Amino acid sequence: MEIHNHNLNIHYSLPNEIWKKLAELYKEMPGWSGFIDGIPHWYAQDNDKRIINASVEPSGLQFYAEMQQDEWNTWFERFKKEASVLLGFEVGEPEDGVDFPNL
Repeated sequence: MEIHNHNLNIHYSLPNEIWKKLAELYKEMPGWSGFIDGIPHWYAQDNDKRIINASVEPSGLQFYAEMQQDEWNTWFERFKKEASVLLGFEVGEPEDGVDFPNL
C-alpha cells in the first residue's frame, strides 16, 4: 500500500449545485462506502485495507488514499474525467497547472 494526497481544482466556494452533482458522482465511483461524519469514503470496510476519503480544503477538494499506485491512478483518473464532464470544466490538479474555474 502507498499513501496518496492530491488536491483538485474544486474550490469550496463553488455553488451548491456543483456539490450536489459531486455527491452523486461519489456514489458512482468504485468502492463507495458512504458519508462518515459528513466525509465521503470509499473502500475501508469489511477488512479492506484500501481507503480513499475526500475533504474540502482551502486548496481545493483533497483526496487521501491508501492503495496500490496502479489502482489509485485508475480510480483518480476516472474521477477527474467523470467530474470534468459532469461539472462542465476541466477537473485536475492545480499543481499540474489546471486552473480553478470562474463560474
